[in-house]
Amino acid sequence: MLAQIVPHFNAHAAQQHLTETVSWLEQAVVNNVAAHEVERHILRQVLAMGHALFDGFLQSVGPGDQGETAVLPNGRIINRLPESTRRLLTIFGESTVSRFGYGKRVGQKIEWVPTDQRLQLPEGELSYLLQEWDQMLDIEHPFGKVAQSLHDLLGLDQSVDTLEHNNRQMAQGAAAFRQQQPAPDPAAEGEILVASEDNKGIPMVRPASAAPAGAHRNKGEKANKKQMACIGCVYTVNPHVRTAEELIAALFRDPGRRPQGTPEACQKRYWAELTRKVAGKVVRGQDEVFRQMANDVKQRRKPGQKLVNLCDGQRSLETDRTEHLPIDENTVDILDLMHVLPRLWEAAHLFHAEGSDEASSFVRERLPYVLNGLAKDVISELRQMGTQHRLRGAKAKRLKKLCAFLERNLHRMKYDEYLKAGYPIATGVIEGACRHVIKDRMERAGMRWTVAGAQAMLELRTIAINGDWKAFIAYRIEQENKRLYPYKDMIETIPSAIAA
Repeated sequence: MLAQIVPHFNAHAAQQHLTETVSWLEQAVVNNVAAHEVERHILRQVLAMGHALFDGFLQSVGPGDQGETAVLPNGRIINRLPESTRRLLTIFGESTVSRFGYGKRVGQKIEWVPTDQRLQLPEGELSYLLQEWDQMLDIEHPFGKVAQSLHDLLGLDQSVDTLEHNNRQMAQGAAAFRQQQPAPDPAAEGEILVASEDNKGIPMVRPASAAPAGAHRNKGEKANKKQMACIGCVYTVNPHVRTAEELIAALFRDPGRRPQGTPEACQKRYWAELTRKVAGKVVRGQDEVFRQMANDVKQRRKPGQKLVNLCDGQRSLETDRTEHLPIDENTVDILDLMHVLPRLWEAAHLFHAEGSDEASSFVRERLPYVLNGLAKDVISELRQMGTQHRLRGAKAKRLKKLCAFLERNLHRMKYDEYLKAGYPIATGVIEGACRHVIKDRMERAGMRWTVAGAQAMLELRTIAINGDWKAFIAYRIEQENKRLYPYKDMIETIPSAIAA
């Protein structure tokens, strides 16, 4: 019987749940109860049994009575204070921890709580495991949905405010965790080191001074305020040599084309930051991302290794990259091809109908020139066509703008060289991260974020996408224990109720 197996833990309540469950199952066989109902009933009973066992464990640990006085490591004597209780919410439900505290006198700071230290309890009411489960779900789903799901699954009642608060609290340890991370395994790195970055807007909470929701907006005023988040990634990849013809066939999904295995990006590390105030000073998110990327590049880059800087045509990204990342004979700056193609399609639609075969042919005829290092000739041709077709008004402005974009980035459009060297020329890694890290969680219908809430979510989601969640949880608990329980050696003096 269960009570005989674990006699020290006062397991009679757990034994009662087990006995009732076995009896209920016997009756379920007779009554032809469906399997899903049996499954549901067993889960409820297992949770109740777990709660009884956990409470028995707390009782067995005891309240930590170390006598009328205790001596701190510095030799100072502290006095036992009246016994008190604290609430602890675990995955099994609510429990109460009885404990004695020690300090100078009642009403002053409690300096040592033996039971709290023995159990390594968190600062708040939620157990570390429940905090972890909460945030594993919170970084993927809306807070309200998480609260409802855990209520339905475990019978726990947690408010949205609690989940949001713990999300921000957990994220406070993210920066220190990243700083102590070792470099990725050199043996698993690819030949080419790639740095890529992008910006994505996050819908923010309407300021109190803003016009009320639904009010008439002035011309050009947007309904929702967004704040840009910068996201960056450093990864390695092996060279992938291909011809312009092979790439064009893949882009246009030509029938009969022979698919080629694309090397997988290895050991990706992401960072995401919002511009915000820290200690009263404005911290620019893009600067923070580039600083972290620069540290990672310094940590990982091998002597003579090629460093490819790959991103879109945003000027501030190029400026910051020049300031923060290395520039030497082994660095290559590449404009994402997926930001060139839309300009060619836009040009095609100035002269041909959208969706027409003529527009498709227009792009397909000019793309080989771009991929073979002749983008300058394409720009000249587009301008000549604009003159010949006498484009005016909006069409003329669009042509001028797209030609200016291409011309401004010619130094990063040497695709003939890039293809021969096997460099990546598209930012699928960072584009996917923008969608996954930001859009999939933070741009759902009706969502609005504060700066603090958005930054916390970005911190935790990038840790998760980096594959560091378990390591971060262990690091956070270790750091919390160091902060909450500075007298770690005194734990050896706490006798257990079982040993007694």
